[in-house]
Amino acid sequence: MEQFDYESAGLISGLEVHQQLLTDRKLFCRCPAGLYTETHDGEVLRHMRPTLSELGVYDGTALMEFKTKKEIVYLLNRLNMCTYEMDDTPPFLVNQEAIDVAIELCLMMNMDIIDEVHIARKQYLDGSIPTGFQRTAIVAVNGYLPFKGRNLTVTHVSVEEDSCREVRDEGHRITWRTDRLGMPLTETVTGPDLVTPEEVRDAILLCGLTSRSTRRVRTGIGASRQDVNVSVRGGNRVEIKGVPRAGYAVKLVHNEGIRQVNLLKMRDEMRRRGLKTPGDIRMKACDVSGILTFRPDAKVFAVKIDGVAGLAEHPTQPATTFLDELSGRIRVIACLDQHPIVLSSASIDGLRRNRIRERLRAGEHDEYFIVCGPEDDCRTAAEEIRLRFADAAEGVPKETRQALAGGFTTFERILPGADRMYPDTDSPPTRVTAERVARIKAGLKPPPWTRIERYRSWRVPDETSTFLIRRGGADIVDAVVEKTGVDGLLAAVEIGQRAKALHRAGIPVQRLGAAEWVEVFDLFTGGRIPREAISLIATRMATDGLTAASAAQAEGVTVLGRERWQAAANGLDMAGYFEKDDSAAKRLRFLAGRAMQMLKYKAPAREIVEYLQSTIELAAK
Repeated sequence: MEQFDYESAGLISGLEVHQQLLTDRKLFCRCPAGLYTETHDGEVLRHMRPTLSELGVYDGTALMEFKTKKEIVYLLNRLNMCTYEMDDTPPFLVNQEAIDVAIELCLMMNMDIIDEVHIARKQYLDGSIPTGFQRTAIVAVNGYLPFKGRNLTVTHVSVEEDSCREVRDEGHRITWRTDRLGMPLTETVTGPDLVTPEEVRDAILLCGLTSRSTRRVRTGIGASRQDVNVSVRGGNRVEIKGVPRAGYAVKLVHNEGIRQVNLLKMRDEMRRRGLKTPGDIRMKACDVSGILTFRPDAKVFAVKIDGVAGLAEHPTQPATTFLDELSGRIRVIACLDQHPIVLSSASIDGLRRNRIRERLRAGEHDEYFIVCGPEDDCRTAAEEIRLRFADAAEGVPKETRQALAGGFTTFERILPGADRMYPDTDSPPTRVTAERVARIKAGLKPPPWTRIERYRSWRVPDETSTFLIRRGGADIVDAVVEKTGVDGLLAAVEIGQRAKALHRAGIPVQRLGAAEWVEVFDLFTGGRIPREAISLIATRMATDGLTAASAAQAEGVTVLGRERWQAAANGLDMAGYFEKDDSAAKRLRFLAGRAMQMLKYKAPAREIVEYLQSTIELAAK
């Protein structure tokens, strides 16, 4: 990544972390949650239109989506959707199990629980929700997470229904699959407290560990998704949508910081040219299909913007220019998605470039752009080019951007505002009593930072601790240590490292719960199996469904009495060892190897080595 001084740029970031909850049913109906399908029984075609908020105002994002004139197709499977998802029947009462899980998460983050949960509607006209709005409700406010020696503010947590899965988006038609629609999820919103890309990554991981600690959230691809809000000094909040992995956030935030600084430099250059307000941006568009042809069935339009010569090449993100900003806006709103989406005059050869310049009456300080497609879409694209330069005159536009591979982003939509929210009159409020909160609090699991500190006292590596918390092994380790008294480091290594290696080798160790692992470590602490046999016993239990004792018997694992295995070790000699003058350490390794072969799983390896060492030392005296 190129060098960038985050502090001098005034970079700040915050998170919106979306986490699916592990419930049997969806949030507002009785359809099963988590049942994904790749086939469908029917299709529904819809068009969206904006509605007024409760204050009588249209949301800018809703108006933008309406301009796209999208045909929206939903693929329906009777196994995981009903008439509620299609907005043909009212919602059921909100899923109380989802409310409980959300409260549990909020308590872990030290939040104030709302005493009455009210359902609201949040407009989405991109087609991701067939109703045109998402039902959502704030559950708690004013929390924090311990983070790098300070507190990371958690402003609020909402419980809401998940959206559809996008199948394809081409031109004026977008297709969605409805299997994910309506699944309960929480949205955790932090304050703008993060000042480097690495802090953003670490905060995402912390939020994920916190939700995983409840053991009541879904895991896997798409179960957790992050939106990252980024701004620099003098810029505006930009939301990077759908960051799938914490590690990806580093380059995305870094590049967005660079992008905003470059856009502010471009604003300053436009002001030097007298383009100080959106009203100073003047545009002229005309059909130049007689001069240029890209596709036989498409019109070609030239769009002149006065006074912006050379600004199309102004850098934005690393290795991108302002022309990419125009391309993203045109692709989404004008639905011109066949390349080239937009060209600057520099891309046109000399003769035709001059003919188009004459047609537009463009001066030396003006620039023109070329778009190709249906006439109505070309005219929409021309207006979007004007609007994007109008935004540039003011600096950094408030927008939502889609995360792309390589740490880059592209335009997705104008940033939504409060005007898209209004009460849901179909859903009654849910009263949250003090007794309900106390009951949930009584069963609260340890937060991740508490567990990690305890595991550090056992000398467990942080990587192992994090893995145990994320995968549910922490509950097993805690149960094993409590019930068998085994050393915490040993339990954590066997369950968090060796068992992970077994799983990668195809052994179904995930079948073993706390009770099964307690059986294994009971054998170990009781002196009936050596440490080296723990993985072997676990493997046999997971593979054949045996108890720990039966697995040990089947594998022939029985620890001999100390006198018996010492007698066997005393019978070892140096036969076959040819370097007579070697050190005692080398002779010890030779004898230890023979002893391990003879006493495998019949005596503790460490004790065998210690005994042989003492024997050799005595012989030397």
